[in-house]
Amino acid sequence: MAGRPRGAWANKAWRDALRLAVLREVDWDEKPKTKLDELADSLITAAKGGDISALKELGDRLDGKPAQAIVGGDDDDPAVRVITEIRRSIVDPRHTDG
Repeated sequence: MAGRPRGAWANKAWRDALRLAVLREVDWDEKPKTKLDELADSLITAAKGGDISALKELGDRLDGKPAQAIVGGDDDDPAVRVITEIRRSIVDPRHTDG
């Protein structure tokens, strides 16, 4: 089977339902076809009503989550530690603590 494996398709069902719901024309007489469509429509309705968490969810699903910056604590705890020493230890299995 060429293309994406089955798991990759399943992981995008929610994003795809949201994308279709966002682009769907408003027709109050027509009901969504699946429960997933209903959930997507509910999320869009909540976002239109000003629900910030719904807006964030839509943005994260449609555009992807924003990249997070790498931040360290302070000078003593940098974000990235550079290894400047390599040690080689030879352990005799006859002299272990366990």
